[in-house]
Amino acid sequence: MMSAKRSAQIAIAGIVAAFPLMPTAVSAASVEENAQICAGCHGENGVPQAKTTPIIWGQNEGYLYLQLRDYKSGARKNEQMSSVVAGLEKADFKALASHFAGLKWPSMNFPSPPKDVTKVALTAIGSVGCTSCHLDQFQGDGTTARLAGQQPEYLFDTMTAFRDGSRANNPGMSDLMKAVQPADLKSIAEYLASLQVVGGGQ
Repeated sequence: MMSAKRSAQIAIAGIVAAFPLMPTAVSAASVEENAQICAGCHGENGVPQAKTTPIIWGQNEGYLYLQLRDYKSGARKNEQMSSVVAGLEKADFKALASHFAGLKWPSMNFPSPPKDVTKVALTAIGSVGCTSCHLDQFQGDGTTARLAGQQPEYLFDTMTAFRDGSRANNPGMSDLMKAVQPADLKSIAEYLASLQVVGGGQ
């Protein structure tokens, strides 16, 4: 017969072996719970509640992770978002970024701007070389944001914030936006919003 000591050793070993599996189950539940909180503003179906709130379904994973990290550190300022991420950690940011990146970008069908607006936008975009990071179709990649199909009001507010320094978590973007005429920002936003989204989740 097996000794009591040996039985206890086997039982302890079984408990220890089970521990690595536990965080996975807890993490999976947390992702869904946290995603539901995000949906309050970013939309249950990927369409944000407000026009100045960004679409995050289908956004690039690395970019989403960096923004969550920056909200937590204070590098990117937003009182509401800072409150949302206050209790989250690096693993939560990675899980949420992966979750939302895997969803399909909603079809917003923003209209194409008039030809004169498009011309202004393309001239301004070419002058600062936006496509060197955001790529030719403005889909972005990795840690660079997808801009095509994003809400125009959000794009305008974001470019303005980079320009005036109220968003400071990407100094390179601030420098570029300062080189663009303020009057051209709305044209850029309308043009980018009208572009077709390629991919964007499953």
